[in-house]
Amino acid sequence: MQARRPKPCALALRAELRELVAEKLGERWSPQQISGWLRREHSDDETMQVSHEMIYRSLYIQSRGVLKKELQGQLRRRRKFRQSRATNRGGNRGQIIDAVSISERPPEIEDRAVPGHWEGDLISGSGNTHIATLVERQTRFVLLVQVDGKNTASVVDALIRQMTQLPELVLKTLTWDRDAELAEHDRFGMTTDIDVYFCDPKSPWQRGSNENTNGLLRQYFPKGTNLGGYTQDQLNLVARELNCRPRKTLGYRTPIDCFNEVLR
Repeated sequence: MQARRPKPCALALRAELRELVAEKLGERWSPQQISGWLRREHSDDETMQVSHEMIYRSLYIQSRGVLKKELQGQLRRRRKFRQSRATNRGGNRGQIIDAVSISERPPEIEDRAVPGHWEGDLISGSGNTHIATLVERQTRFVLLVQVDGKNTASVVDALIRQMTQLPELVLKTLTWDRDAELAEHDRFGMTTDIDVYFCDPKSPWQRGSNENTNGLLRQYFPKGTNLGGYTQDQLNLVARELNCRPRKTLGYRTPIDCFNEVLR
């Protein structure tokens, strides 16, 4: 008995939907983000909706031949758990004078009900190069900051330069890893009027939004990449691409839409 041929999937039958899915994959959106965004944007048109499982099947089941194989490379890799960088840090701890612990952070920050509270860290590349990463807790809005070095003067100067371009409404607190690059936190706080809090040692989960963002950034800056050659304009383009991705935690809205709504 001859086996039945499988029915064509939705993406094979709907060219407009297929092209839109391919476009978003090319922008490094995940299949789940695409599916959720389509349900939100085309809630009254089922022909413009597709499940994330169908997108995966269209990518990986070659017999369907629906989406270009090259798009598989845009899918996010499963990253390994980021180990705490305790090595080379021992001498840095204790150099932060008058550091205020995250345990003293106001409780209203925890539920993300109020905007203006940021988490930050550095991501590192080859040749002792770094980029500062900042995430606003409520909207998940991302800022990437070009820094000239890991020394505290360079990092604090760069953070002041970028964050003072934002409205005061969204400049309330910053929670940072307990590293010496923010040893001049008093100068940062006095210049920006932002209160600074420090995580407990070896506790990256206390900056969960920032840690997740740093993982996403490895799509753009794989480990071993020299980060010293990127201009601020180039980093702004990467941040914009992240901020234009819909997030499940935001009901498949984008960080930039949520951030702009806060500013209105």
